[in-house]
Amino acid sequence: MANQGFSVKKISPHIGALISGIDLTKDVSREICHQLKEVLLEAKVLFFRDQDISLEQHLAFARQFGELEVHPFAPTHKDHPEVLVISHGKESRGKENFWHSDVTWRKEPSLGSILRAKKVPETGGDTLFSDMYAAYDNLSDEIKKKVEGRVAVHDFGRVFGRKLSPEKQQEMREKYPLSEHPIIRTHPETGRKAIYVNTAFTDSIKDMDKTESDTLLAHLYSQASIPEHQCRFQWQPNSIAFWDNRACQHYAASDYWPEERVMERVTIVGDKPYYNG
Repeated sequence: MANQGFSVKKISPHIGALISGIDLTKDVSREICHQLKEVLLEAKVLFFRDQDISLEQHLAFARQFGELEVHPFAPTHKDHPEVLVISHGKESRGKENFWHSDVTWRKEPSLGSILRAKKVPETGGDTLFSDMYAAYDNLSDEIKKKVEGRVAVHDFGRVFGRKLSPEKQQEMREKYPLSEHPIIRTHPETGRKAIYVNTAFTDSIKDMDKTESDTLLAHLYSQASIPEHQCRFQWQPNSIAFWDNRACQHYAASDYWPEERVMERVTIVGDKPYYNG
């Protein structure tokens, strides 16, 4: 598949595309960014190789796609709070090894993220991505009917609350109260339906018995782990992944300890999820 100024190679039938022919160390035109956005909407995640960009270039590229958010819980760059620093090594095992969609505890979760590899282990540390459109499409008619129009509750405390004192938890709860989002989300740009619950931040299904809620959520969560819905990306230094947080989930394999893996992530503000049956 060819576009003006760059080429696209599919990684798997459902999700993932490798982009070549673009140098992100140079100014990327609005037209090229528009074309990349169109490819992103189809592929759900874009991959780039050999992009030795500066932090400022990383931020500038991301701003072409929208306003940037600051993560209130995770470590950020000392000079640029929009840059999330994900660093693991001998003293810190990787802990992002679960299927999730980012910051669904926000009232308006992110549109997407642009992640750059600064330092990677010789082997391991891959990131897997799963197509939540395909996950929804392959649900049984019975399950689709059961979840249609249902709402789930999302809570930052499931992941980040354990690190906070009770006083700090209360303070952050006032800033980031529980969020309610449709279990099946309609993508605002493609109109397609995607599963929008995840193991990290989804707490329960609103107005449903806890046992039934837990059982149904477990079934929905499991759809991300089906290999036919996935692609897998092997990182190299200066590789970049840009994913649509509204249409896919991701899983960072934590199989590289005690080697070091250092990444920088910039995240684009999204909008309030909705369901249009």
